[in-house]
Amino acid sequence: MMKLAIAALLAGSAAAFAPAQVGKATTALNAFESELGAQPPLGFFDPLGMLTDADQEKFDRLRYVELKHGRICQLAFLGQIVTRNGIHLPGDIDYSGHSFDSYPNGLAAVFGESAIPQAGLIQIFLFVGALELAVMKDVTGEAEFPGDFRNGALDFGWDTFDEETKLSKRAIELNNGRAAMMGILGLMVHEKLNEIDMVADLPIIGALQ
Repeated sequence: MMKLAIAALLAGSAAAFAPAQVGKATTALNAFESELGAQPPLGFFDPLGMLTDADQEKFDRLRYVELKHGRICQLAFLGQIVTRNGIHLPGDIDYSGHSFDSYPNGLAAVFGESAIPQAGLIQIFLFVGALELAVMKDVTGEAEFPGDFRNGALDFGWDTFDEETKLSKRAIELNNGRAAMMGILGLMVHEKLNEIDMVADLPIIGALQ
């Protein structure tokens, strides 16, 4: 499971630096090199060739996956920072009286002897599945771009922004998601390094125990 998680993150980050919107593509280089997401210092970056001869449909799908991975990883990285600073939900996680802070942080909360019970993991899996299938998607068909899940309800002033501001905010989200993908991958690797006595004292978080 650990290897699958790292492989998924690597695949997501490899496609992460590809750009954002254009018409039909014949080659990745001339079709997408000037679009949102292809920015300094790397510019257009598609080492796996996933956009070679890509059309708009394939590109939109890859952009959607990139945004989803980035959003998940931002939440994951934030969760690492919060819980490793001793901040947990109050109360118990089950009827047996186990408190939320009685379980370890990071991967150890999912894998290992002290992990959350299987029933709890199943509940998390079902909850995430429900969000994926029914909530975190373009339900109404009003999306302006891949990853737009406002569905005519959540706006936060988006429609008041000019096009330049919208592009800037979308680029910021892409960059934050890309950084989070690399960041959470780094934390996962460092956490596993502890098992071979290579403890890293990281900024903000400290040593991963």
